[in-house]
Amino acid sequence: MLISGGRVVTPARVFTPGWVLVEGDRVLDVQAGAPPRPADLELPAATLVPGYVDAHLHGGGGASFDSGDPELAATVARAHLAHGTTSLMASLVTDRPAQLARSVRELVALVEDGLLAGIHLEGPWLSPRHPGAHDPALLAEPTPGAVDALVEAGAGHLRMVTLAPELTGGLDAVRRLSASGVVVAIGHTDATYDDARAALDAGAGVGTHLFNAMRGLHHREPGPVTALLEHPDAFVELIADGVHLHPAVLRLAATRKPHLAVLVTDAMAAAGAGDGDYLLGELTVQVRDGVARLASNGAIAGSTLTLAAAVRFAVRVAGLAIDDVVRAATASPAAMLGLAKVGSLRPGYRADLVVLDEELDVLRVMHRGVWVS
Repeated sequence: MLISGGRVVTPARVFTPGWVLVEGDRVLDVQAGAPPRPADLELPAATLVPGYVDAHLHGGGGASFDSGDPELAATVARAHLAHGTTSLMASLVTDRPAQLARSVRELVALVEDGLLAGIHLEGPWLSPRHPGAHDPALLAEPTPGAVDALVEAGAGHLRMVTLAPELTGGLDAVRRLSASGVVVAIGHTDATYDDARAALDAGAGVGTHLFNAMRGLHHREPGPVTALLEHPDAFVELIADGVHLHPAVLRLAATRKPHLAVLVTDAMAAAGAGDGDYLLGELTVQVRDGVARLASNGAIAGSTLTLAAAVRFAVRVAGLAIDDVVRAATASPAAMLGLAKVGSLRPGYRADLVVLDEELDVLRVMHRGVWVS
């Protein structure tokens, strides 16, 4: 199938116009200008981008990943696929160790089947000073046995773990997870600048939803935000919904790290499902006017975001360049997680493609070479 568009964002380059040739489930060629023959699908007013890659996602379509239930996981995946997310992680919130291990084991089969790109544990090794929407009663300090048990449950598919490195045993957990091939993210943390630098030196490489649920930036105690922004190799997650970050703060971080910024949704079950009352783990979340907050204390409890909406916000509200924004929603998260052959429109890569209109709303979605919407 030969598809031409008014603009093609690869995202390494932007072709205006350009075309994409798909054969089976792979991209065969991508070039600028007019196609070599009449296109099978001509979209002169549209922008073609790679399928979005969401590295931090708890739910959507009224369902969540917490239980590890395959039907609920499929509901989440379908809800986000309709908005252009063709690769997604299953993020799990803090839970009791036995239940968390059980959920991880249930999700492993879905990674092996290709529904999920991997598993992300956000907790239980988080700071009680910055629990966010995690149950403080279930937070714990990491021990070698607890770390090894969850790595073993993941059977090679545990791709990322968020933890607070200042906890007792935190740096050892960073080293242990990194040695097992798991990406370690600093988040829900009261780490000082020096604590965060020590974690980065020990193998951590990501900041989970930067600025949110972590010690703030101060001119005499720069904290983990500064450590992450100045580190040459650290990726930073950004939630571009206008709730978690002011557009100016989003610009500040994204322009500081144009190749290491990663747009994530941190979406919970209400994404694509509307306002109402939901559960995040065992905590009740109230969603009003699209904003999710804990019923108990009003803390922000994830988002109702899709990556399509995040891309639109980052370009149209925050004023970021479309190639940088698309990279942050595709190639950068794929690189951060070590995902092969997704996140870019390049020969040999998986034929995941999103068609956007002039407002950057999703018109059509191709997944593995097949139009799904």
